Amino acid sequence: MGKAIRETDLYEPVKQLLEGQGYEVKGEVGSADIVGCHDVDSMVVVELKTSFSLSLFHQAIERLALTDNVYVAVPRGSGRAFLKALKSNTGLCRRLGIGLITVRLSDGFVQIHLDPGPYKPRQSKAKQSRLLREFAKRVGDPNAGGATRSGLMTAYRQDALRCLQVLHSNGPTKAAEVAKASTVERARRIMADNHYGWFERVDTGVYGLTPNGIEAIDSYAGELQRLAKKA
Repeated sequence: MGKAIRETDLYEPVKQLLEGQGYEVKGEVGSADIVGCHDVDSMVVVELKTSFSLSLFHQAIERLALTDNVYVAVPRGSGRAFLKALKSNTGLCRRLGIGLITVRLSDGFVQIHLDPGPYKPRQSKAKQSRLLREFAKRVGDPNAGGATRSGLMTAYRQDALRCLQVLHSNGPTKAAEVAKASTVERARRIMADNHYGWFERVDTGVYGLTPNGIEAIDSYAGELQRLAKKA
């Protein structure tokens, strides 16, 4: 069983890094794990932890009251899981405006992955457009905010339910007629893709309901009524 890692194991490598950049460095000054100073206007604070944690980021945010130059430092791990954690936490540090350092304890190698700095996220026009389209197409407000993603009532599911209702009322029907009766332009695509297992093609261009589709009539009775009122 290997020796447990301690925060103090990170101290000397990080101290040497900062001293190499011209800082005078001291440990455990006030509430800070490491403080490096050129002068009052060029102070750097480093918070040490044996792994990424919420408390590490809480402490780093508190240190921003002391200086804009705040870093977190953790031991550098190996393997895919650590690299994934490093990538996601680098993104988090960038958003918080704090720097990120890793220390390879086997040889004391210190790497600065990110320096502190203001962060302005780049907005994605494509994602914004998809969100607004979904908002505009969705009928009513069928989902409680914070609900799990599974089973959410999306605009796509509402369109599929409109198609379901037409087939329930009329029996097997041509796709073009389903599209007209349901006012769902993509009715043919929805029934052909059959993501929910509700539809089956019974003839060329003609669709009917599967046993799952028939069950869905009862399962989604409330939403079907809401859609009928909004039609």
